[in-house]
Amino acid sequence: MDTKYIFVTGGVVSSLGKGIISASIGKLLQARGYKVTIQKFDPYINIDPGTLNPYEHGECYVTADGMETDLDLGHYERFTGIHTTRNNSITTGRIYKTVIDRERHGDYLGKTIQVVPHITDEIKRRMLRQEYSLTSHPSPLTSDYDFVITEVGGTIGDIESAPFMEAIRQLRWELGRDAVCVHLTYVPYLKAADELKTKPTQHSVKELQGMGIQPDILVLRTERHLDDSMRLKVASFCNVDLECVVQSEDMPSIYEVPVSMQRQGLDAAILRKIGIPVGETPAMKPWHDFLDKQRNAKREVHIGLVGKYDLQDAYKSIRESLNLAGIYNNVKAKIHFINSQNLTTENVAAEIEGMAGIVICPGFGQRGIEGKIIAAEYCRTHDIPTFGICLGMQMMVIEFARNVLGYQDANSAEMNPDTPHNVIDIMEEQKTITQMGGTMRLGAYDCELREGSKVAQAYTAAASRATLSPERNSSLFTLHSSLTISERHRHRYEFNNKYKEEYERAGMKCVGINPAADLVEIVEIPDKRWYIGAQFHPEYSSTVLHPHPLFMDFIKECIKTTN
Repeated sequence: MDTKYIFVTGGVVSSLGKGIISASIGKLLQARGYKVTIQKFDPYINIDPGTLNPYEHGECYVTADGMETDLDLGHYERFTGIHTTRNNSITTGRIYKTVIDRERHGDYLGKTIQVVPHITDEIKRRMLRQEYSLTSHPSPLTSDYDFVITEVGGTIGDIESAPFMEAIRQLRWELGRDAVCVHLTYVPYLKAADELKTKPTQHSVKELQGMGIQPDILVLRTERHLDDSMRLKVASFCNVDLECVVQSEDMPSIYEVPVSMQRQGLDAAILRKIGIPVGETPAMKPWHDFLDKQRNAKREVHIGLVGKYDLQDAYKSIRESLNLAGIYNNVKAKIHFINSQNLTTENVAAEIEGMAGIVICPGFGQRGIEGKIIAAEYCRTHDIPTFGICLGMQMMVIEFARNVLGYQDANSAEMNPDTPHNVIDIMEEQKTITQMGGTMRLGAYDCELREGSKVAQAYTAAASRATLSPERNSSLFTLHSSLTISERHRHRYEFNNKYKEEYERAGMKCVGINPAADLVEIVEIPDKRWYIGAQFHPEYSSTVLHPHPLFMDFIKECIKTTN
């Protein structure tokens, strides 16, 4: 079967959930036995979101091959279990940089470089996942995919998205039935009039049609149920078949969306449009089993998130990883944000009171780090289950140096380059780097676990669960053996090995080591119930059908606190 292409666009307003719809389509096609990949095209000029403020863009997700990407790639991976790469995340900045670099290299043979055709051709090449070629018939990056789903960020009508829309218009003509356009719009409810309004959807589709693109399928985002008469009205005014107008109502959980889309026949409509026999509807038993667990989880376990970004999307993958681990432990993870910038020795007890466990979050920069250190000390001395991630792990290390090793001025070289006790120091290969974007330790690296450690036990238990209940989509964390794992990183500073023996003697064990560079990846205090810090980001590797071992083990210990 030739590769088929699905383009997902959005209208009316942003933040309607194109990423969730794209991930849901991928999951439904995957359940039918097709091999899929999902990619995100963002119109902003940044090369990637690596240098963007989390308040503006939410979390920066990292692929296994070291690309800093949009958070929607996290949804793609959590829903489908696929491994995305740098080829799954494209920005206007990357498109223009590629074209300009090739122009400087002389690849265009003296031609005047224009948005059409040069920019649009580069967009099309990447949408088709083709290798760069000066010929008119470039070769594909891979022919292994049955479906390539392309989500375009932003909203129809945005100036910066115009080249992407033109590229889709051209591809629709070139690919014929091998391409489908799914358009997500909004149907608002006006409380004063007690009416749902379809006019914004009509205008959005009209704008899309004005760009030469007729949507094949409409997904109507709505807070109220739409009856058939309203769907028929939309279908009539927008030139779309009734069976191709589906609604995306508010759901108790984003993980209910694929089931809702399947129930309305979204995947079947896509297959019919492309000319593929629909066949039987997949049972998706593992997914339904997960949803049953989620619905039946009544008991709550309260987790404190100590960080400085008071924005849900800033720690999206951590929140989802905690939620997933809670569900598989038959509880609801009730997450409470604790602003580290406001934490003091006087109020820390009150802020943490009632929490079954604490996650000390990642981040960059000086702001809020002393609050994280205060939280780490309180949790360590009161034996509260604590999980430090990346910078959170580093703050646990600094706190231990100050209050156990006796180095009151211990710090990270990132925060204080002149500290005499730089227990966290910059990596040697990072010292000469002056550019910020894409220059950290990024992507997946191996880590050898110490036998008998809590982390080794957690990963081994996860491997046993995977063996007992294998599913189609694999786990994203890699367990090479019972004691060797591979996890994703995003940082510049590391545990300073000069102090390693002191930490070991004082009770903080370095139980995870990168074998190639002898870097400390994981620390834990075995004498505590659960006090573990990971230099990597385990939240990037947690999926719906394979929750991450460390989050699973952490929640399991937190549940004991509430018993």
